[in-house]
Amino acid sequence: MEAMGVEVALHGSTSGATPTLLEELVQDNSNTQASEKHEENEKGHRQELNGGRLAATYVMAGMGKLRYSSEVDYLTTSASGDNYEALDLALIERLRDAAIKELDCLVCYNLMLDPTTTSCGHTFCRRCLSRVMDHSNICPFCRRGLHVPASLQHQPGNAILNSLLNGLCPDLITARAEALKAEEQAGDNMFSMPLFICTLSLPAMPTFLHVFEPRYRLMMRRVIEGNKQFGMVMYNRSSASQGNLGTAPFLEYGTLLEIVNYELLRDGRSFIESRGIGRFKVRDHGMLDGYNVGRVERIEDVSLAEEGAAEQRETTMARDYAEVFFREHPQSPLPTDVAIEALSTQQLLDSCTSFVREMREASAPWLRERIIQVYGEPPEDPALFPYWFASVVPIVEEEKYVLLRTTRVRERLKIVYSWIGRIRGQRW
Repeated sequence: MEAMGVEVALHGSTSGATPTLLEELVQDNSNTQASEKHEENEKGHRQELNGGRLAATYVMAGMGKLRYSSEVDYLTTSASGDNYEALDLALIERLRDAAIKELDCLVCYNLMLDPTTTSCGHTFCRRCLSRVMDHSNICPFCRRGLHVPASLQHQPGNAILNSLLNGLCPDLITARAEALKAEEQAGDNMFSMPLFICTLSLPAMPTFLHVFEPRYRLMMRRVIEGNKQFGMVMYNRSSASQGNLGTAPFLEYGTLLEIVNYELLRDGRSFIESRGIGRFKVRDHGMLDGYNVGRVERIEDVSLAEEGAAEQRETTMARDYAEVFFREHPQSPLPTDVAIEALSTQQLLDSCTSFVREMREASAPWLRERIIQVYGEPPEDPALFPYWFASVVPIVEEEKYVLLRTTRVRERLKIVYSWIGRIRGQRW
């Protein structure tokens, strides 16, 4: 209100002799205070003031000559009969500009969008306040503690300020909302996939995350508000070159995850349950508000026809080689790689599932009931079994990572079969 008073005073100082007679019309109001009711029998105040109707009414109220419940009648006393409507319009525009300046967010210094008021009485854009609370639960203006959920999901907005903004400057609010939308979608044409650099995730398998870093809190909030999908990639611990990416901070192949359960804690941390729905290769990457985003290419398995043809070709060649080998070396074992290639895809799967049953009967710690409850029983689908096995078997993630870039079911089963051979060798 101080800013409004300053603007009215400046307006009055430049309006010159523009007299208007104001007559107070006292209204009968049951809600009027007793002190005002005593005055209702008195005649309303009359005052001649300059500056137009709006400025004159403000000044008269400031003089204490205008009751809250009263109406005002205006009569120009100008010799020309001018009612000074132009002055009123000029003052409204002046007050509008001054009010807009007072409605800037103290975080982003832009016009407030969806204003939200804290318990300490300070108001910010909802988005800005949420971003601040990704890092700290104190007011960015007065530093008092804020006892509201970091997501602000159930925190009501300031309806009065919102109404004032939409009334004063609807065009600016629309432009602000569009600019924010464009900002959050910046680079989407090139970098459409938010990337979480953390651990190995596999298709069709669950991944559980505890999200606490401010950058990933923001990322997850956007993912939840969007299609609930994001990419999981592993750290590039060895700083090895990743194709066209060079020495990126992450490995180039990853898994597309979809959030199936989301639990937000009051302090802004969250627990995420997600499931792999596909694989991808990162073609290019950049940064958005502190987290990585990428342009990705989906990785799909070869067709069933191509898979079958490759299996037929491999097994035939391996069996032909084995026949010649045993003829020449009847007492020697067949080389491991040839022995594996001689097996059909179904035989590979049967051998792998047989090993799992054997390990469960032996009470292997990596096949305990609680692990099976999380990842489920071994799938009968040869396309999914390698992912399940890699999720439960205790070998380094870098070895499991090879599964992500393999586009043939048979190749993945051969990788798992080789792991099993190594585990058997370690046991005996």
